[in-house]
Amino acid sequence: MAYIGRDPQYGAFEKQALTADGSTTTFNLNYTVGSSSSLLVSVAGVHQEPEVAYNIASGGTQIVFTAPAAVDTVFVIFLGIAYDAGELLSTGTITNKTEETTVANDDLILIYDTSENALRKMTKANFSPAVSLTYVTRNDTGDGVTTDYTVTSGVGVDDVLVMENGIVQKPTTDYTISGTTLTFTTAPANGVAIQIRELPR
Repeated sequence: MAYIGRDPQYGAFEKQALTADGSTTTFNLNYTVGSSSSLLVSVAGVHQEPEVAYNIASGGTQIVFTAPAAVDTVFVIFLGIAYDAGELLSTGTITNKTEETTVANDDLILIYDTSENALRKMTKANFSPAVSLTYVTRNDTGDGVTTDYTVTSGVGVDDVLVMENGIVQKPTTDYTISGTTLTFTTAPANGVAIQIRELPR
């Protein structure tokens, strides 16, 4: 009879038959699993409940349950398989040449270096900027007349924070920059504290 309904959305699962003899309770699994719920277990055609009818042992490499009768047909279907880095990458891929060993109380991140075809353990410090960021801050006081103030050559309107008495001004609306000159649209009032903070670029 043809299959009716949507096609199955998952691939094939691995199956392993177990030979019951009426006394053996522990069986080696062909694959390592992460939990008992990663298996579908059938004994004499009856689906078994995880952690009630059986458990896994030895790091997920064995299944343990009360001894099935010798006449019982027993099989396991693997829903999920556990891997570790050693199994996937083979012995010797991660060596002392590719790991950071001078780490003290720091987080580690594992990355793949395509130029060396190797894994590397990196610390947070490896991702820090090569140089510390510095800000250029210019302070002045408005006099109600002056509209032009000096900035570093190459700085644009989006490269600065401009404040009058702590209130941030809007680029191109409240001020413009040309060359080394920042020009306010309206001269800051007399006594107003002006701060121009040039952001790192």
